[in-house]
Amino acid sequence: MQDSNLFLCCFRSSTSFPIIKFTHSSKFKFKFASTAALAHFNVSHTNFSESEDSSSSSSSSYCSSNNITKDNIKEESFHIVKSLQNDPSLAFSLFTQLKQQQFVGFPENISTYAAIIRIFCYWGLNRRLDSVFHDLIALSKQHPSFEIHDLFELLVDDGGVNGGNHNYMLRAIDVYLKACVVLKMFDKAIDFLFRTRRHGVVPNILTCNFLINRMVESGKVDMALAIYRQLKRLGLCPNHYTYGIVIKAFCKKCELKEAAYVFKEMEKAGVRPHSYCYTAYIEGLCKNMRSDLGYEVLQACRRENVPVDLYAYIVVIRGFCSEMKLDEAERVYLDMEKKGLVCQVDVYSPLIYGYCKSHNLLKALALHEAMLSRGIKTNCVIVSYLLQCLVEMGLTMEVVELFKELKESGMFLDGVAYNIVFSALCKLEKVDDAVDMVEDMKAKRMVLDIKHYTTLINGYFLRGKLVDAFAMFKEMKEKGLKPDIVTYNVIAAGLSRNGQAHDAIDLLDYMETQGVKPNSITHKMIIEGLCSAGKVVEAEAYFNSLEDRSIEVYSAMVNGYCEANLVGKSYELFLNLSNQGDISKEGSCFKLLDKLCMAGDIHKAIMLLDTMLALNVEPSKIMYSKVIAAMCHDGKLEYARSLFDFFIKKGFMPDVITYTIMINTYCRMNYLKEAHELFEDMKRKGIKPDVITYTVLLDGNLKANLRRHFLSPSGKRTGDVSSLWMEMQKMEITPDVVSYTVLIDGQIRAANFQDAISLFDEMVDRGLQPDTVTYSAMISGFCIRGHMEKAHTLLKEMSSKGMTPGSDLILAFKRGIVKARKYIVHGKFLRKLQSKLNQVKTNANVFLQACVKHGP
Repeated sequence: MQDSNLFLCCFRSSTSFPIIKFTHSSKFKFKFASTAALAHFNVSHTNFSESEDSSSSSSSSYCSSNNITKDNIKEESFHIVKSLQNDPSLAFSLFTQLKQQQFVGFPENISTYAAIIRIFCYWGLNRRLDSVFHDLIALSKQHPSFEIHDLFELLVDDGGVNGGNHNYMLRAIDVYLKACVVLKMFDKAIDFLFRTRRHGVVPNILTCNFLINRMVESGKVDMALAIYRQLKRLGLCPNHYTYGIVIKAFCKKCELKEAAYVFKEMEKAGVRPHSYCYTAYIEGLCKNMRSDLGYEVLQACRRENVPVDLYAYIVVIRGFCSEMKLDEAERVYLDMEKKGLVCQVDVYSPLIYGYCKSHNLLKALALHEAMLSRGIKTNCVIVSYLLQCLVEMGLTMEVVELFKELKESGMFLDGVAYNIVFSALCKLEKVDDAVDMVEDMKAKRMVLDIKHYTTLINGYFLRGKLVDAFAMFKEMKEKGLKPDIVTYNVIAAGLSRNGQAHDAIDLLDYMETQGVKPNSITHKMIIEGLCSAGKVVEAEAYFNSLEDRSIEVYSAMVNGYCEANLVGKSYELFLNLSNQGDISKEGSCFKLLDKLCMAGDIHKAIMLLDTMLALNVEPSKIMYSKVIAAMCHDGKLEYARSLFDFFIKKGFMPDVITYTIMINTYCRMNYLKEAHELFEDMKRKGIKPDVITYTVLLDGNLKANLRRHFLSPSGKRTGDVSSLWMEMQKMEITPDVVSYTVLIDGQIRAANFQDAISLFDEMVDRGLQPDTVTYSAMISGFCIRGHMEKAHTLLKEMSSKGMTPGSDLILAFKRGIVKARKYIVHGKFLRKLQSKLNQVKTNANVFLQACVKHGP
């Protein structure tokens, strides 16, 4: 059993791991009298609150009435403040004035600070106490000789308010420790914690939790665990939040087995695990890419009626989305709905992000719509996911339109959303429109950051407006923004693309003077920029001039050759690198693979895949699919099927597109049996065929039926065609124009013209608009049968929709006219011949009658 499965043993019968029982245990009680004594402060001595309304007039009045002057105030400040122990508001006001007028020196008047601390501790004024300690911490940095322990020695030595110095001592320790933790002064906090422990004082467990948790969140996990263990040795009794923090710490270290053992510690200590503990463990599993196990734990908790909050579901959904297991994430979402849990924006946000990342925009939009329909407001983060997805899918105009629509709706759009629309406008070569939107940002008091300026600079370079790009660069620096490596890389790429190779290289020296060192991306930008500008020779020279050529730089040259359509050189460089035991970046490999497939060089494409495998670099799913598609296009079906089977053995699951490509190739080469076997295989594996898959099979079967004369004498759809059509309807897959056109064309070719007309009418009734191919098939059918009037009507309808008839359709129409004319001429001849025969018959009858009457 794997370590990460340890926790699940609490639900199973096993002696190998600790059994965590979901039973109520006795309530946890603090074991230190010093901690319990804090309850003294929970008693309300007065209705006093931490109001800041006290005026300085009261303190001035106090000084006047008590003959306090500038001469004696500095020496008497301690006694003055201490005497106001029953009026904390006046004490605070006076103390503040004394500080402002520098009558309270530091560190010579540390006793005065001790006096005000005692008063605040007694009255439970934690916010004001925190403020005093923050002041002391700041002052101690200016006076290194000062030790905070000196202050606490004063607190211990003096009897304090009503003699309860131990009680306010505890409060002071807790507040000081929290102040140090907030300022991330962990070493000081730890040192102070253990010094006070030597005096027999144990801080509040909540303060210890605060310290350990902040250390874990700040990445100091080992230190946090060491403090936890040391505090336990010193007698501290952890509560369920302490254990939850420790579980989180172990998960951050990827030590899932140790995290699970914490539940055993809780059982031994008699502490009942809280929902916080389970959620911490579930989140830890999900962050360690074990969301499947995290969901199992969540389900087990639900079965055992262990309380888990909504956040546990959120972290599981977030985990599955991070692993791009979107089907599993949606299953959790549906499980939440089934259990009646109210979904929040935090549930929808990771799902929408996941679908946007996978470019499944329709699914992302559907979820977004579902969220809005339930009264859950969207936010600028989710909107940015959708906008970025549109950009990545090349739908830049839609980005601008959606942004304007959201803006007009009154929704708040942050700087990230603006930067995305800036990028879209720049790609549309509308950088000036993007600059105009800057004023809109300023009107909303939004400050442009370095990302906004870098995007606009890139936009000007894309337009070839180098002067404007550098003007924007100058403005950015004048605004106090220091260009970073990303900005310089954009400039390097822009100069290279615009034929300014020497300036791009000079930029490298300028970067060094600005304290920014060129990196591999800088070199990559220059090489790819030169190649895209057609300056391959200059790119090669620059590449060869680099002493330290990283994988990134080699990949850039591979990309550059591909951009310049020098596929042979790109492949040669790829092999040279692989012979050294290295390999280009995956993006470069894919680009080269794509170019090889487009060039029809399947042999080299397969060699590329083999090289990647030999160097233990797993080709991506899309790479395999690309080569399979290229093989199918080239008619190399056996090779395609071998790679397809190898693809599955490697653990990849072909998607509907890859299956459809293979099925289409089988149909095209008249291997209907193999096509249907593959079709059934994909359904068995849970991959739902889409409308394209069914259309391919319909087309293949119709053509095969035509070849075999498989249609019934009645002319109706039979065999596999009919069953496929019915299956589509059963699967609720709506036929599209192409599906109908395939069937219409098949019926026309099989001389079932009436069925073709019925299908055409059915398609129009469903609201589908016939395309050029559909019209051409129907018009050709009418022409073949000499129904030229109907053919002419459809031709006029087609032209009115802006569709231009192809040369084949025009030729078919002409042939139809000629054929119709022949029918007409032939008809006229028959009618004339019949007329003559009738005349002969009439004449013969007259002659016979005359012979009878007059004789021969």
